[in-house]
Amino acid sequence: MCGVVKSQLFDKSPNPPFPKGGFSSSPLRKRGAGGDLAQRLAVALTGITDDTALQRALRQFRRREMVRIIWRDLAGWAELPETLEDLSELADVCIQQTLDLLHIWTCAELGTPRAADGRELHLIVLAMGKLGARELNLSSDIDLIFAFAQSGEIRDVPRPLTHEQFFVRLARRLVQTLANQTADGFVFRVDTRLRPFGEVGPLAMNFQALEDYYQSQAREWERYAMIKARPVAGDPADSAQLMALLRPFVYRRYLDFGAFESLRDLKRMIAKELYRRGMDANIKLGPGGIREIEFIGQAFQLVRGGRDPELQVRPIRQVLALLAAKQLMPAEAVAQLDAAYEFLRLVENRLQAHRDKQTHILPDDEIGRERLARSMGFADWATFAPVLDAHRRVVQQQFDEVFAAPDAAEAIDGEANLQLLWSGTQETASDVTALAQAGFADPAAVQTCIAQFRDATDRKGLSSKGRERLAQVMPTVLRISAACEQPTLALTRVLRLLETIVQRTAYLAMLIESPGILAQLCRLAGMSPWFTEQIGRQPLLLDELIDPRRLYAPLRREDLETELDALLLPVDAADLEQQMERLHQFVQGNVLRVAAADVTEVIPLMIVSDYLTEIAEVALARVLQLTFEHLVRQHGRPTAINGANSGFLVLGYGKLGGIELGYGSDLDLVFVHGSDDVMAMTDSAKPVSNVQFYARLGQRMIHMLTTRTLSGALYDVDMRLRPDGNKGMLVRSLTAFAAYQETDAWTWEHQALVRARPVAGDPVLAQQFEAVRRAVLCRQRDPAQLQREVREMREKMRVNLDKTTAHRFDLKQGVGGIADIEFMVQYAVLRWAAEHSALVEWTDNIRLLDTLARLGLLPGHTAQMLTDAYKTLRAIYHRNALTQQPQTIAADQLLVEREQVRMLWQVLLDSNH
Repeated sequence: MCGVVKSQLFDKSPNPPFPKGGFSSSPLRKRGAGGDLAQRLAVALTGITDDTALQRALRQFRRREMVRIIWRDLAGWAELPETLEDLSELADVCIQQTLDLLHIWTCAELGTPRAADGRELHLIVLAMGKLGARELNLSSDIDLIFAFAQSGEIRDVPRPLTHEQFFVRLARRLVQTLANQTADGFVFRVDTRLRPFGEVGPLAMNFQALEDYYQSQAREWERYAMIKARPVAGDPADSAQLMALLRPFVYRRYLDFGAFESLRDLKRMIAKELYRRGMDANIKLGPGGIREIEFIGQAFQLVRGGRDPELQVRPIRQVLALLAAKQLMPAEAVAQLDAAYEFLRLVENRLQAHRDKQTHILPDDEIGRERLARSMGFADWATFAPVLDAHRRVVQQQFDEVFAAPDAAEAIDGEANLQLLWSGTQETASDVTALAQAGFADPAAVQTCIAQFRDATDRKGLSSKGRERLAQVMPTVLRISAACEQPTLALTRVLRLLETIVQRTAYLAMLIESPGILAQLCRLAGMSPWFTEQIGRQPLLLDELIDPRRLYAPLRREDLETELDALLLPVDAADLEQQMERLHQFVQGNVLRVAAADVTEVIPLMIVSDYLTEIAEVALARVLQLTFEHLVRQHGRPTAINGANSGFLVLGYGKLGGIELGYGSDLDLVFVHGSDDVMAMTDSAKPVSNVQFYARLGQRMIHMLTTRTLSGALYDVDMRLRPDGNKGMLVRSLTAFAAYQETDAWTWEHQALVRARPVAGDPVLAQQFEAVRRAVLCRQRDPAQLQREVREMREKMRVNLDKTTAHRFDLKQGVGGIADIEFMVQYAVLRWAAEHSALVEWTDNIRLLDTLARLGLLPGHTAQMLTDAYKTLRAIYHRNALTQQPQTIAADQLLVEREQVRMLWQVLLDSNH
């Protein structure tokens, strides 16, 4: 450091060493934050031809730039972000330009490594830690990991060598050039111990070896380190490939609450080591230090980053801002942490600016303390120390709150006995007593159930970590289940779920760290087995139980689309498997929220179908978009089409068309397109006919919707309502569809058309379809013939589908059931739409009945009676679906409603009305 800076730092005058406002005439200030660093270094390295000259030029360049950066920092001309960015940029350009020269020199000496396709390979340099996040401090070392894309051998030289040998030598040469202490000092201290296998591992590894290591052998702390990994040198395409390989290791698809436990253990080890060394004054690693702030941010990133790509950022202050914006931490707490981080990093820089020493230890001598206090803008240590202590107390308090171990909370009454019960060390009588005290009405039966569950988990051969976590979870499961309305039922269902996920210890960690999930799980399990069975098939759904505000507040269309955007954002456009997985996650999670709000009566029955229908529509629209974009990349866009964009339309029939989807409903779909020219082709170098394009579009959509993955199918799809049914083309033009409806369709197909509407696709084509539908439905019909054909179709359905017996009534197909009401509504629309076009405005039964009543087309109170009966029958149908009961009721139930429907059927369809 230059003499004037040193003398100012030791000056004991009461004023800070530099005025905070700075001096506008200073040439250093005018120089700015070093935006032309790369250009200045390139000039400094011009004409360099050997290692010695390179090392000298780099060190002299670094010393000049460090004086500039430190001066601006101390003078208050540069805010902390600028200083950290400037230091990081200095390191980046030194690494990049040094490596560029060394690569050329090493290739001249050893030959050029090439990929299988002949292109030249380059060393990839990953910056870790503070450099990775572009938060480098004044005397920080730089943590680097080296990689190269492909293994292979350099053969066009007298002495062949492998790619690994070449890149290890190049990496070692780079480290020595930057880190060797010469008469001119050093450029940056370099630490390569974060690489796979640490100091004993190879200095550079190929991508395949790196992927194998991180997927099978890496330790938990390496995930935290990899959060900040950033490529700083090497081929951009190879760098992007490497980061894509590493991302699944760092960010898990599920909410990974095990991160809290692991970070807690890591911090405990650091604290123990600091205590052993007597280093509590360490502002980085000590209590309330910089590392604790970083741990808080990293914990949320590791837990949620796989589900929320916005959290996959490197700088800690960006992470903190996101925690506040996403309400993951209180805004006030985040503001305090941010202020503490800025203050502590300034202190760190002031400590290291003196003698370029890599230290985080507060001085214990009077001069050192005065120097630090004055450089921070304080009159003396006595005024500085309380401010520093206050920031550290805030950090430690927030850290303790975020990482409070669940078992560190006050003991809950009775849970100690339940812990003993789960351990299996007590007599059976003691277990029964503990369960009775907990609140179970039949403790002996519950004790048997627990014993069976313990045996089942023992047979699964859990790891020691799994057994430990299960032992932590079980007392809470028992206590919360006992407080449910149906405790034994809730516990039985929850244990069945735990048996399916117990080997995936990350989910057990989630239940330990967030016991509120168990509270919601037990509550919902007591109401319906649907919840535990759904979660058992897709454990990711446990995430939905974390926040009750979100769980019982289903989303509407705009928010659904936003959520799906976020889920699909990180997925590669060519990764069909991941696209399908994210779509499953979206649909199942949102259906779970609707079901939770439904069984707890937060939303009324008639709104349930609206929510379920909107979820399906958003999913269908996205499947269409993804499929269309995929085919366009392969074959180009269809030409000469009617439509505003894709020229493709998805029609929803049945419950989807009628906005009446239930839980587990399949989707009745028909596909049409807007291309009438059979010779029209797509506009690419590899064209296909429009007809082929749209046929493949329909096939791929069905594949995405119906293929069963580990989490099931997205939806079951029924395409039999298309023209000519299963014998017909999967996709046909709207013109052909209209001609079929006009001349060849049966009456039952026009009945189906009553409930048909566009649910995804081209808006222009949707308008054209509406015109076709209106024309077909509004044509004149012979009332007697219409009555006969509707009756005949209903009887065919009843013969084939009605499950009514002497003791049970089929809610849908039985006489006086749901289907009878639907047929009456469809008959009424076809009967009177020619005179009353308002009847074709809607596709759902309730609004159609309202319209029939308003127009006075049904006698007396017929419309209201049908509406009431329909709502009652559908309510039971919904509830049976959630409780997984057959869609039948006892033969003596709803006799009045069923008789009303039967009588109205006779009036409307068995008379000459």
